[in-house]
Amino acid sequence: MESLVKSMKKELALLQPSDIRTFDEFASKIPGIIKFTMGEPDFATPEHIKQAAIKSIEADKTHYAPSNGTSKLLEATANFLATKYNQNYDPKNEIIVTNGATEAIYTALTSVLNPGDKVIIPTPIFPLYIAVTILNQATPIFVNTATTGFKLTPSALKQVLEEQGDDVKAVILNYPSNPTGVTYKQNELDVLAEILRGKNIFAICDEIYSEINYEGVHASMVHSLREQTILLNGVSKSHAMTGWRIGVMCAPKEITEELAKVHQFAITTTSTMTQAAATEAFANGLDDGPKMKEEYEKRRNYLFDNLTNLGFECAQPDGAFYIFAKIPDGLIQDDKKFIYDLAEKGKVAVISGSSFGPGGEGYIRISYAASMEEIIEAMERLKIYIEENKED
Repeated sequence: MESLVKSMKKELALLQPSDIRTFDEFASKIPGIIKFTMGEPDFATPEHIKQAAIKSIEADKTHYAPSNGTSKLLEATANFLATKYNQNYDPKNEIIVTNGATEAIYTALTSVLNPGDKVIIPTPIFPLYIAVTILNQATPIFVNTATTGFKLTPSALKQVLEEQGDDVKAVILNYPSNPTGVTYKQNELDVLAEILRGKNIFAICDEIYSEINYEGVHASMVHSLREQTILLNGVSKSHAMTGWRIGVMCAPKEITEELAKVHQFAITTTSTMTQAAATEAFANGLDDGPKMKEEYEKRRNYLFDNLTNLGFECAQPDGAFYIFAKIPDGLIQDDKKFIYDLAEKGKVAVISGSSFGPGGEGYIRISYAASMEEIIEAMERLKIYIEENKED
């Protein structure tokens, strides 16, 4: 059997199971631990959305949906994006309903990459982009943004394009960001767009946290470079629907036609009843996200202030529900060793920054998709841990 394993896709040997899920499983076995590990809203899916799924099942709408999505969901998606963000896509031929944003990432990269292509990946970043790039026999080109406010700068983009030449096929942009919570302003995206304009390079833009944006108007590469942009979004974070597995992928018609081929052969279609739920979310849940955002913002402010007082240097979290914090001097500086020590001694679980690529070393990611009571208790535990373990 060992010989069979060795004969499998060679890129698999370059990948490891998710650090995030591996550590979460470890931490879950520690009695009384408070976890800030997973990027999952702690809110329940709104009742009106759950009822829409129940009604769909009771009406026996349990058969295959069209591959790209039901017409009702495609129309609701188009209306939601236009109303919320002034992003205008034709529901008939410019939107695909995916199995979460993760499938959208897989489909987008698999559709555009050939062996030998290169993908610019600003780091720290959600590691799935890296894994899918490698699986497609392409090369991730990391741009460490730790010294530039965790944003891809025009000068860094120009430099990497000059160095890598015509092999660059795509640039990944995730805003608001997982893991840093940092987001872009529209003028910043406009400048990046001008550098990419007219080149055979896709801007793959993951905006799954668009509804959790504390800066007001959500900026988007769609407004700067629509013709080269593949937009990813969904209902997982905006409507507390991670388990429903509904994402959306939008692009110009000619590109969408090609994306649809990989999507169809990968999953055929997403489930009919969850599409009914997502239709309700997009059509009648325009205010669901903002209500949750108000609570996230309170948690963010409390965490940011307390972490700063404890000596952590934090990236400014303008969106999502993460804080990316540099481990203070005097504590274990190896972030992977630090999180295990903190979990075992302090009964608080966070994720190591290096799990998100270059620039994350020495940092931790804290997901504040948890109750305020848990956050307050965790800060007390963290304070005690620091007092007992910090070297003078």
